[in-house]
Amino acid sequence: MNNKQRVEFFQILKNQIPHPKTELIYKNHFELLIAVILSAQATDIRVNLVTKQLFKTAGTPSAIIKMGKEKLILQIKSIGLYKTKANNIIKTCHLLVKKYNNVIPDSREELEQLPGVGRKTANVILNVAFGKPVIAVDTHIFRVSNRTGFAKGKDPLSVELALDRRVPELYKKNAHHWLILHGRYTCKARRPMCGLCKIEHLCRFQNKTALPSDISHRIND
Repeated sequence: MNNKQRVEFFQILKNQIPHPKTELIYKNHFELLIAVILSAQATDIRVNLVTKQLFKTAGTPSAIIKMGKEKLILQIKSIGLYKTKANNIIKTCHLLVKKYNNVIPDSREELEQLPGVGRKTANVILNVAFGKPVIAVDTHIFRVSNRTGFAKGKDPLSVELALDRRVPELYKKNAHHWLILHGRYTCKARRPMCGLCKIEHLCRFQNKTALPSDISHRIND
């Protein structure tokens, strides 16, 4: 895509969702951090169900420390990798209390010092909590970037760096959300909804799918 097409690509996504936001439910930066740690290999829907109960009794680092790992495991065991996540969350809460006075740091370097926080999680926090124009490459963004040809790469970091170079500055702050939502609801992994996609004419995907005849008929009527 050339620069004009890249602008059009994101302007279309913006027109569809003018004010995008994460689908994780949280009240403050700490709750967002815990929700994002839990969201690895788990759906936002599942995470929201778990954190709705968890944050009622443990919405601060100290409260989770007081709860203890075993009780935390019971709260989050419906989520994948729950034992590892519980262990990381407890360790992160201790660090937040001792080193950061319960304040979530706003730099990638410091965020990545927290157990359970890698580059992707750090970028989500930087973008959602602090409004920084960074893009956290999850499975949806990785797929959309490669499939459309907007920013191809063999791994999340190479895609992230390509997106950073190619996403127009005007759209960079919200690009993370637009790409995730597009991948989650339109550019799906198994059967992308190409016939309904508003950016199909810009997409370089070779195996585009047609709409089922019943849906196509209703749209054209």
